[in-house]
Amino acid sequence: MRILLIEDHVELSRWLTKALQDAHWSVECAMNGADADSLLHTQQYALVILDLTLPKMDGLEVLKRLRARGSKTPVLILTARGGLQDRVQGLNLGADDYLAKPFELEELEARVKALSLIHISEPTRPERI
Repeated sequence: MRILLIEDHVELSRWLTKALQDAHWSVECAMNGADADSLLHTQQYALVILDLTLPKMDGLEVLKRLRARGSKTPVLILTARGGLQDRVQGLNLGADDYLAKPFELEELEARVKALSLIHISEPTRPERI
């Protein structure tokens, strides 16, 4: 399964990439929103892990553009913005899951696995209501 990790913090990005690769996922990284938007426009991924506070384009804008193109790719928001309104906004804009930093790797891996199972079992997910 191919994951796009969108995270601008270099150390965290490296650590997450290694952890996900150790769990047998294929990971590609984008360090800013503009690069992520470009990759999502031209490449297919089974899952996107998306930070919100990004240079060049905010993560919520990346998510809006992805959904506006009709993509059903599962998106897990992974961010320091953990307030209720932030979580609700992210989910209402089309994220499939939301995990606030700091987080436990075991929980992130479980969420990635759950989202990947949804992607595998429902390749043509229904439109959101």
